Amino acid sequence: MDFSEKDREYVAKLVRQQSSNTGRPASVTQMHLQLKPIVHDSGARNVSELMKMLRTAPPANLHRVVAEAMTIKETSFFRDVAPFKLLEDRLIPELIVRRRAERRLRLWSAASSTGQEAYSLAILLRDRFQELEDWDVQIFGTDISQLACEYARSGRYSRLEINRGLPVRLLLRYFERDGEEWRVCDELRRLVTFERANLCEPPPRGLRSYGMQFDLVLLRNVLLYFAPEDRSQVLHETCARMHPGAALLLGNAEQAEDFSDLFQVEFDKNCYFYRPVSVR
Repeated sequence: MDFSEKDREYVAKLVRQQSSNTGRPASVTQMHLQLKPIVHDSGARNVSELMKMLRTAPPANLHRVVAEAMTIKETSFFRDVAPFKLLEDRLIPELIVRRRAERRLRLWSAASSTGQEAYSLAILLRDRFQELEDWDVQIFGTDISQLACEYARSGRYSRLEINRGLPVRLLLRYFERDGEEWRVCDELRRLVTFERANLCEPPPRGLRSYGMQFDLVLLRNVLLYFAPEDRSQVLHETCARMHPGAALLLGNAEQAEDFSDLFQVEFDKNCYFYRPVSVR
């Protein structure tokens, strides 16, 4: 294998610099596999040559591309039962009452990876809340990986990805078969917009165009990879983009109790969620 432990340490440092991700680095073998698809696009002949390019005079954006390849996270449709049960039984009905006058909802999947979470939200809204069909509803998905955002925009998933969390009834209702893949139907695609964004940097233009005010934010399974100071920055910025009465959902292993000046914690349906105390 043309990839060493020193190469692994260098790439891990690069990821921290580019994304503030301090999670446990992947193994030598895993990193080698993740770098292989970048070799051809970079003009290198192999991973070893790619590493030399990274250390000397890399083409523009190559450092960012490599960091993004290392930060694509595990995801699936309707990942974890409790949060989506909470959304269906309480949070979405509450938002409908709260926003009935404006007839407008903005939902943010803040670490959307390859799009399954954002599309799961779209399916939930269309399948369970028909009264929203004539509302102005937009789901905004952001991820640090441009590759993941492009994958999400394509709305095309393999049989393996479809089989992870998506009931057959919903598959047949909201997806179209295309060879060996399944494509998200246009009805859902119109609800969802994907854009690259680093949560530790100023928001992208697309996010600013929505006024940065959201009724629901899903920031799941990403804070645990950040250092404490970056976690604090992300939560402050997230709070600033939420309407009063909005809700924030984190991952099962994450919490925001240390930020009681920003959020009030609530518990329902075996799931914690957070309300902004004030919009900063």
